[in-house]
Amino acid sequence: MKMFNKVVIIGTGLIGGSLGLALKKQRLAGQVIGLSRHQKNARLAKKVGAIDGIGASLDVVADADLVILATPIDTIIDLALRIVKKLKKDCIVIDVGSTKERIVSKLSALIPNFLGTHPLAGSEKKGIANLEDSIFKGSICIITPTIKTNNYALNKVKLLWKKLGADIVILSAKKHDQILALTSHLPHAVAFSLINSIPDQCLGLSSSGLRDTTRISSSDPNLWSEIFLSNRSNLLTALSSFQSNLTALKLALKSKNKRRLTKILLKARKKREKLG
Repeated sequence: MKMFNKVVIIGTGLIGGSLGLALKKQRLAGQVIGLSRHQKNARLAKKVGAIDGIGASLDVVADADLVILATPIDTIIDLALRIVKKLKKDCIVIDVGSTKERIVSKLSALIPNFLGTHPLAGSEKKGIANLEDSIFKGSICIITPTIKTNNYALNKVKLLWKKLGADIVILSAKKHDQILALTSHLPHAVAFSLINSIPDQCLGLSSSGLRDTTRISSSDPNLWSEIFLSNRSNLLTALSSFQSNLTALKLALKSKNKRRLTKILLKARKKREKLG
């Protein structure tokens, strides 16, 4: 079922390209147009069928029914400011950024039909070369409406993500950033720090455990620097919690307290089992 006549995706990387491919595969859009600051990405997106055409400029949003901002988070607000006067009145605008509070606060005041969304999908790999049309199936998409959010736009965005295969969770932008600092940003910070703690000469003797634990440290450093800084306060709180738990483990080791150490590890195992 076609939900939108024209969709414009600004940012044709992994998530933007995968969205375009999924929209086309599910026949949810009559036409999908992509824009990218890297023309190579846009050309590749068209070649693989993720978009129908490449926009020559931001003016291409003028008759769009849906605009998806899928660029790095430090450019989303600037892009929205540049397109706001070009949008038709009923155009829905969403972003797919990893932090929400600053973006939602700014854009919900500028664009009547704006909604912050965050699909918890993707991988440490980036770029259009790694796109998947099924990347959102079985995933969670967090939507962050405000008291000003238009109900029609909210319902349509919820339906869009459901048709792409995602389960919907509604959170405030503030709560989103607090939770994601713990469940996403902290694990990345720990993985980066963990691999940096191991001397190069020891890497040849590493086990699969090290590879599994540090897989996400292969993520894009520029992207994650932006994410960390955009959620700085919440991430610092999360890191303090992690340091407290690490300190407790160190004290159990230092005092040779096997009972205490076993209790810490058992608690961790039980909590990990809840992830499935």
